[in-house]
Amino acid sequence: MRFGILAHSAEGAALCFLTFCREGFRELGPHMHPDVMLDCEAMGHVMAGWDAGDYPGIRAFLAQSVERLAKGGCDFFACPDNTAHIALELAGPDLALPGLDIGDVVAEQAVKMGMARVAVLGTRFTMAGPVYRRALPAVGIEPRFPNDEERADIDRIIFDELVEGVFSEPSRRRYVEIIERLKRDEGCDGVALVCTEIPLLVTADVSPLPILDSTRLLARAAFEVATGKRPFPTWRGGPLG
Repeated sequence: MRFGILAHSAEGAALCFLTFCREGFRELGPHMHPDVMLDCEAMGHVMAGWDAGDYPGIRAFLAQSVERLAKGGCDFFACPDNTAHIALELAGPDLALPGLDIGDVVAEQAVKMGMARVAVLGTRFTMAGPVYRRALPAVGIEPRFPNDEERADIDRIIFDELVEGVFSEPSRRRYVEIIERLKRDEGCDGVALVCTEIPLLVTADVSPLPILDSTRLLARAAFEVATGKRPFPTWRGGPLG
């Protein structure tokens, strides 16, 4: 079975690819992993669309990547970009492949970890958007979000630094400070790091709360599908729940 990665930002897609392959090394033996392909058309082509709220246009752009993955022989796909799921979950033509939804994968793990109230950190689009306002309550978990000042800092660090491969100690401290406040003031018992690059900056050993690493969770779920340990996905884009 061949897994297709629909890339939207380079750092997150690379982490998903490496995690998927390393799961194979760990479980299947040295140098072994299920077949995997990655399609990456530069996110810069649609940044104006994100700013303008042209989510149908972005969905059509992402759908072209799914088509290329299908033509490359992939059986299913996953997109390791939380913001992209705002567009992917819109109503529209079926995508060329069935795929995993990152929000549902994160919510599933939050249940397994016994979380009740989860802080959600991501891009400004994700923090204001519907993906985790749907996925977490669907399994009985309350999402909480940073305040406006915190959101601005989180988003600035993502787009000015993380997606460019820059991981600085001051930015790490700021993220930790925000997570600590959400723990103290909002009563959160877990934090969803739902920009795929954030786990490269904030690791479990520095986070004040147990983390939900959306990138690695998605890669693990894809590995389980590819090895028959998880049911084959049926979602082809569009609304969930």
